[in-house]
Amino acid sequence: MRMPPRLRRSFFDRSVHEVAPELIGATLLVDGVGGTIVELEAYHHTDPAAHSYNGRTDRNAVMFGPAGYVYVYRSYGIHWCLNFVCEHEGSASAVLIRALEPTHGLTPMRRRRGLREERRLCSGPGKLCEALGVTHKHNGLALDRSPFELHARQSVPEILKGPRIGITKAAKKPWRFGLKGSKFLSKPFN
Repeated sequence: MRMPPRLRRSFFDRSVHEVAPELIGATLLVDGVGGTIVELEAYHHTDPAAHSYNGRTDRNAVMFGPAGYVYVYRSYGIHWCLNFVCEHEGSASAVLIRALEPTHGLTPMRRRRGLREERRLCSGPGKLCEALGVTHKHNGLALDRSPFELHARQSVPEILKGPRIGITKAAKKPWRFGLKGSKFLSKPFN
């Protein structure tokens, strides 16, 4: 099957609120391993829950650079989380990739995660990074260069929208997006 065209860095040079829903249904691969993006969250630079809200630090510096790069951070000192930097001119917004439907490289994903059940391989940001082998070494890399491949979605899917998960600040903002009917979401939409 032929893959749709790759998304370029310029795709991300827009508001995070435009970019986020358009990533649902796109295909993300890291060294050939990955699948269809089925869930993500938007974090705008004016949002108290965004890592960039209080300004630039060593940890979040990638967010202040150009759009179309990867921001990887550790959550609770345990799990890596993968974000795509959006907008331009230092606006420091990003999309957190929460879940994928695994379609490419199931064998390495199962080995890395130590389980067989496809539904659980990439159903959460930490699980997704473990399955794809994403770590801090990917922080600051361009999304349109190896080891990343990001392919446009083939059609416009039905998208769910709701509050983000696992945050305390601005938690009610409806900036979580998911693929309607997907069994690969990290949590159901209410």
